[in-house]
Amino acid sequence: MSDLGGLAVIFDLDGTLVDSEPNYYEATRQLLARHGVMDYTWAAHERLVGISTLETVALLRDRHGLRPPVAELLAETNRRYLELARTGTRVYPEMRKFVELLAAEGVPTAVASGSSPEAIEVILAGTGLGAHLRTTVSADEVPRGKPAPDVFLEAAHRLGAAPADCVVLEDAAPGVAAAHAAGMRCIAVPSATARADLFGTAGLLLRGGQAEFTARAAYDWLMSS
Repeated sequence: MSDLGGLAVIFDLDGTLVDSEPNYYEATRQLLARHGVMDYTWAAHERLVGISTLETVALLRDRHGLRPPVAELLAETNRRYLELARTGTRVYPEMRKFVELLAAEGVPTAVASGSSPEAIEVILAGTGLGAHLRTTVSADEVPRGKPAPDVFLEAAHRLGAAPADCVVLEDAAPGVAAAHAAGMRCIAVPSATARADLFGTAGLLLRGGQAEFTARAAYDWLMSS
């Protein structure tokens, strides 16, 4: 057992472990453009960060009056995203160090993401993170996506950990809310454009985002808390 006792750590994927939002934006932009919506901007995409791909597609379908069913639009979005993700997804360097540090210390870890199971698998395999992060949960596998706590509670269940013994790493406000609803502590590493006041339930808020996050400081915080 590690020096952290029975603690388990659950990572969000997109925006927390990896910089995947550019790929999600481009996949969504291509989807909407094919259906005649030509003005989808990065700013519009940022407002949807943190919710599942399924919920994003459903919302955009209603907003733009798209005719294909949600399942068809979701499949097209995922296909486009996977094509982009396979060509390269950047891992945040300090996050990789943190995953490797936890693995070396024998701390149970998981990924709980709003992405599809296939997208999670492709990214973890392509980046090499899958060597350490073998337990994964997609929002597609639970009744509700973030900000509901379902993905985190299922991850804790699969790790055999009590929710109170879990710490979540998140970059988006809905994920921080989901961790709080699950009864878990949270390290928030918000994007540069995120409103800090939406992260009030986080146990540790790194206002500088990825630029402020370091593996050693995060590990020391786990030890001290």
